[in-house]
Amino acid sequence: MPSPDPHDDTSADYEQSEKEQLAQDRDAASVDTADVEDATAQRLVNDLVDADVVTLVPEDHVLIHEPSGAIFDSSTQLAVFHRGWTAARDADTEDE
Repeated sequence: MPSPDPHDDTSADYEQSEKEQLAQDRDAASVDTADVEDATAQRLVNDLVDADVVTLVPEDHVLIHEPSGAIFDSSTQLAVFHRGWTAARDADTEDE
């Protein structure tokens, strides 16, 4: 019985294609937090303050993210954190 032709073996192609598709699916499901502009961050923080999610501590120049207890000295850092925190919380809810 002749051995299979190694040029006809497409299993490596299939595995590579599957890995690429999984990476694309993972990227599509993730939330982009890297490019938060200062104005966008400030609006988000103001909304979070109004919703009692963030507490301002003016004397210490910090912002406290109440649900997590995390402390920030930058509205941009807080906005990026909150987006990631929300995405992770939503992903956990979907997994249940």
